[in-house]
Amino acid sequence: MINSKNNNMNKSVLVKPKAYMNPYLAGFLLGLVLLATIYITGRGLGASGAFKSVVVASVETVAPTHAENTAFYTDFRNENPGGPWKNFLVFEVLGVLVGAFFSGVLSNRVGLKLEKGPRVTNAVRIGGAILGGALFGYGSQLGRGCTSGSALSGMAVLSLGGILTMMAIFGAAYMLAYFFRKLWLK
Repeated sequence: MINSKNNNMNKSVLVKPKAYMNPYLAGFLLGLVLLATIYITGRGLGASGAFKSVVVASVETVAPTHAENTAFYTDFRNENPGGPWKNFLVFEVLGVLVGAFFSGVLSNRVGLKLEKGPRVTNAVRIGGAILGGALFGYGSQLGRGCTSGSALSGMAVLSLGGILTMMAIFGAAYMLAYFFRKLWLK
């Protein structure tokens, strides 16, 4: 009897999350944001440059002698005379994080959750996410941009490099999905 009362109380207290936005509308709005960003700033969207700025600022703080004697850091400093923290992309990523948080609050979706397939342990999921993120970050530096910067912004200006990047990302994902499908499907 007590359990049924508690279950009824819990059901009445919980607020259902709002439905997700229509993906076509969301894609259209993202395109408008991208065009507005290109018009206002003269450059597209991107995220990997923000992480590069954080790494440069961290190395300059922890090992300033190393940063002064390494071409990568001196080139970055010359390209960003205001310093790594004044890079447009740092503020863009901070805005994405703040905006995502408020969007989650408004739609009742804020919470910590580890999404994984039924045959995956938490350690494998977290390790795989870290490894995949590190490989994608490394690849974004080799390719001179991440999915947002190289592929999305590149395609918006009809860059051949952007189109090839998007094809490579989706092609690799489709080829590798077959090998990892059993981790996600029942």
